[in-house]
Amino acid sequence: MLIKNFDELATSKLRKDALLIVEEGLKAIDTEKVLSKQISLEGSIFTIRNQKLDLNKFRKIFIIGVGKTSCAAGKVLEEVLQDKISGGIILDTKPGDLKRIECVVGSHPLPSQTNVDATAKIVARLKSLTKDDLVLAVISGGGSSLLCNPYKLSCDEKAMIERSLTKGGADIVETNIVRKHLSEIKGGWFAVHAYPATIVSLIFSDVPNDDLSEIASGPTVLDKTTVEDAQKIMTKYDVLKLCKLPHCELNETPKDLKYFAKVTNILMMNNKLALEAMKKQAQSLGFKGKIYDNFLQGQAKDVGRKLINGLQTNQVLIAGGETTVKVGGIGTGGRNQEFVLAAIPFLNKNQVIVSVASDGVDNRTEFAGAIADTDSKFKSKKLGLKIESYLENNDSFSFFKEMGDGVETGPLNSNVSDLILALNK
Repeated sequence: MLIKNFDELATSKLRKDALLIVEEGLKAIDTEKVLSKQISLEGSIFTIRNQKLDLNKFRKIFIIGVGKTSCAAGKVLEEVLQDKISGGIILDTKPGDLKRIECVVGSHPLPSQTNVDATAKIVARLKSLTKDDLVLAVISGGGSSLLCNPYKLSCDEKAMIERSLTKGGADIVETNIVRKHLSEIKGGWFAVHAYPATIVSLIFSDVPNDDLSEIASGPTVLDKTTVEDAQKIMTKYDVLKLCKLPHCELNETPKDLKYFAKVTNILMMNNKLALEAMKKQAQSLGFKGKIYDNFLQGQAKDVGRKLINGLQTNQVLIAGGETTVKVGGIGTGGRNQEFVLAAIPFLNKNQVIVSVASDGVDNRTEFAGAIADTDSKFKSKKLGLKIESYLENNDSFSFFKEMGDGVETGPLNSNVSDLILALNK
């Protein structure tokens, strides 16, 4: 089981069913298993989904990856391509057992010097390429934070801006627009550095509508946003004042089409795989399974109630997405745990709600997310835990630690946004 504390959490038939549904969703998005089915090599012909590449046409082949699934994907690429790989570097949040590709473990969600050094190394490698070289880029969620090559700012200043956006309640799309215009590798700059080499990007989506320009802030994708867009967002959340920075010079993303003429971006995976697997499992358990939304957004403390209110008898509502937490307290938690905590007062008899991060880590806590049912209301009162107080302090982790209702998976080889369900008998 990917859910390590499954037995401890499955204290009722309904909770067990809910956890079984989530388990199937997580199993369906294992990067190594999914990618192994999508790529193949016959002679010199390398097939990626419906794209075919004759590797004999290239002088050298490099693997460059960034994001939470990049080492797992790199392992599969090594197994398939073997000695055809000339080298490469991958920047991930966890280590990988790679032989031909260097795997660097960076920090997330805030960058460290390791991130800075690895990004500089990636840029140097890209700039060394020729028109006869091929870059297989592996791009996945988490790459926006891992890549750190800021424009006329220190990484600490960049991190301050990102923290201010998060605390202010900026959603992931707004945050990524600003990130692109603070960077010299995101928003298409990766393609500029690699020019005139050929780039084929294998992209694993964790964003709304699978917008490839948003995943890891679109390092290999032509960006349509502008400096003006980023400025409006920073003004909206009063970022410079909060950061106490006198100014922040923004960088326009590259618009010249010549840099993207030899770039092919391929969507490899999104959360639909997980949601369909969850729906199928719900139906096999006798429920009416319905995909409510494949990218649920909004304030974490508000969205759960809407999901619960939409439940019908004998139904499971399934969703993917990334809710937002406006941070006002000093507690510890994550959007998945806050989502579930805020939903508890609205749960009726025979209802269960679960939300987990598909990468297994909910904002640097030891939990992937949390589970709650009607009994959670009574148990919390018995333990003297006031839900409103924990919400006000953004301390959902402490609440679920006391309750014993945090979902534990450890870091996983997947990242396709959060997986959410509400179940009604």
